[in-house]
Amino acid sequence: MSSATTGPRSKRKKQIGFVSSRSGDKSIKVTVAYKTPHPLYQKVVNRQTVLHVHDEKNETKVGDKVEVMETRPLSRLKRWRVIAILQKAIAADGAAISEADVAAAVPTKTTKPIATAAAPVAKV
Repeated sequence: MSSATTGPRSKRKKQIGFVSSRSGDKSIKVTVAYKTPHPLYQKVVNRQTVLHVHDEKNETKVGDKVEVMETRPLSRLKRWRVIAILQKAIAADGAAISEADVAAAVPTKTTKPIATAAAPVAKV
């Protein structure tokens, strides 16, 4: 009768973001940045969402790029957990990353990526 035991597990949401703060034991905040066009003016606007995430092994640091997955409620705010650390932080200090740094690393959803391999300029 119950399809929960026989069927595949439901798809859970996954997000990729940067650790913006370590608030307590096994708790982090992950900033997920995205770009979207303004509804009226069509200018690309930087937006961000802050997720409260459970870090079971306390292995992430501020600035790490992590993949998180939606899960059952673990506390009043935590609804996500760390799946993997995709990239370790470059800086050794615990300084928080700025919104401009995060926005520069995120591609725009509505535009195609710009080719970075441009022809070299000849000097005269």
